[in-house]
Amino acid sequence: MPETVPSVDPRRWKALIFIALAQLMVVLDATIVNIALPSAQKDLGITDVNKQWVITAYALAFGGLLLFGGRVADLWGRKRTFITGLAGFALASALGGAAANEGVLLGARALQGVFGALLAPSALSLLAVTFTEARERAKAFGIFGAIAGGGGAVGLILGGVLTQYMNWRWTFFVNIPFAVVAATGAYLVIREPADSRNPSRLDIPGVLLATLGLVSLVYGFTRAESDGWLAGPTLGLFAAAAVLLLAFVLVESKVKAPLLPLRVVAERNRAGVYASLGLAVIGMFGLFLFLTYYLQIVKGYTPVETGLAFLPMVAGMITGSTQIGARLMTRIRPRLLMAPGFTVAATGMLVLTQIDLDTSYPALILPGFLLMGLGMGTAFMPAMSLATYGVQPRDAGVASAMVNTSQQVGGAIGTALLNTIAASATTAYATSHAAGARSRDLLKVQAMVHGYTSAIWWAVGILLLAGAIAFTLINTGRPGAGSPAASSADGKHAAEDADEVPVPVLAH
Repeated sequence: MPETVPSVDPRRWKALIFIALAQLMVVLDATIVNIALPSAQKDLGITDVNKQWVITAYALAFGGLLLFGGRVADLWGRKRTFITGLAGFALASALGGAAANEGVLLGARALQGVFGALLAPSALSLLAVTFTEARERAKAFGIFGAIAGGGGAVGLILGGVLTQYMNWRWTFFVNIPFAVVAATGAYLVIREPADSRNPSRLDIPGVLLATLGLVSLVYGFTRAESDGWLAGPTLGLFAAAAVLLLAFVLVESKVKAPLLPLRVVAERNRAGVYASLGLAVIGMFGLFLFLTYYLQIVKGYTPVETGLAFLPMVAGMITGSTQIGARLMTRIRPRLLMAPGFTVAATGMLVLTQIDLDTSYPALILPGFLLMGLGMGTAFMPAMSLATYGVQPRDAGVASAMVNTSQQVGGAIGTALLNTIAASATTAYATSHAAGARSRDLLKVQAMVHGYTSAIWWAVGILLLAGAIAFTLINTGRPGAGSPAASSADGKHAAEDADEVPVPVLAH
């Protein structure tokens, strides 16, 4: 039968090499750019207000188009979509590395997000159709997940080395050889079942409404810093976002082949996973941006030292995920891991609200990083297993894509929102302390740190809210204790499909 072909394909393990290499490239890109951003900002003259768009432009395009990318892969062919995504990502990276001004760089980042949205779901679906035997599939997804989780640490170091010893532009150019090797290998060795496509028509109105609505929402948060929260342009953008996203929900409830079937997000436990993960990422992504600037500008760390400084948080995430979440996931209810995990992460952030001009890294920053990593790793392991809770087999792919979408959109909103809060607090502090300042340079740095801590306080509250939502909405029992995932035929498929959910990459 056709569906058995991938399981006996002698080249399937070679195919995994190139699929995993593409995933590594996408993971590296996020952390590399974070570390390189201060240097790029200085070189291109990017304003403090617009610097967050280097992160947001990518995250928004990626998150807004992930569901669309998954449908394109189903319709057009996963191998073709995968290679197209790689080629486009390489070209966008070349454009970013050669950028002569702020506009070109931001455009290149948005293009990276567009092609990343084609690349990520096609890579996951290629694994699903290439490895169909249970043990091989588990091993393949385990390797893929390890690269996704560990790639962040590699990116932090590589970004620091390239920025410090070469140039920030090489943090873009480095993607090109990754993409060329992965695309060449994919063309030569990847084979896809001919009957695995989904012939349903594309939901173009849904794609347009969702993307425009999310762009309006994030841009509204950005304009709030310069124009004020109650200014006409800000309120107009928020109103447009509300109208567009409500129209998206209405369209999805009416069309025959929706981009996002509403039944996927209507189930209580899945809704709790998506909402809590999205909020958690809102709190985390802005923090990474602030701490990168804090360590390099305030503390005087080099890019390499900054990358090394973040590694304990990555180690904490891996430990929380593999040694706490994975070991307890089958023994206690998921919400009893997720809610405490988010609370521990919030405690780590609470520690970081105490940073000042002469904060000790070992005494304060390191404990904060470790707590954040442990908490997030513990919370995300059961969250991933619930991403396809009770889902119908035909919806498993879109349910998995929704996890990535909630993370990427949450990251875009978080970067914009917290950057706006930090910038407003910085301006207010500088204005109120200008009269008694002994040095303008000292006042500038003090105001900057005050802005960072103000935003981190908000992040603490957002993470606590994520924990409260997880505890309230997620009411399923532990795996194998009578949950739908264990007790129904559809649940059996959902549990199998849950193995295909990608490991989160929040440390990026």
